[in-house]
Amino acid sequence: MNALQMARTAYSNTAAPIRTPRGTEYEAIARITHRIREASKDKKLSYSAYVKALYDNRRLWTLLATNVAEKDNQLPKELRAQIFYLAQFTAKHTSDILAKKADETALIDINTAIMRGLQREGQ
Repeated sequence: MNALQMARTAYSNTAAPIRTPRGTEYEAIARITHRIREASKDKKLSYSAYVKALYDNRRLWTLLATNVAEKDNQLPKELRAQIFYLAQFTAKHTSDILAKKADETALIDINTAIMRGLQREGQ
């Protein structure tokens, strides 16, 4: 790489948006929610994409639950408990979806509500 290319690379990296942890959480939830919505439109043709989106959503909620369970987490105790409960619900509901006992509507609603909350607190 020559000096001109190195300079372009160095300056282009500063153009990347700076994300807050809240913004990163919002973006992750939004992407997964969009994937669930899109794949659910035609589950027969995109069942593997649907299952992958559900799996990624469950992993995200597991990560959130792990985070709020840490003793040094600074969120209010009640909010931490609510997030942990939602993670448990998400895991159970995802199993119900895969067993064809439920659909994705509740997961989309939960994610959308969380995104609204993240947007409000970020303002």
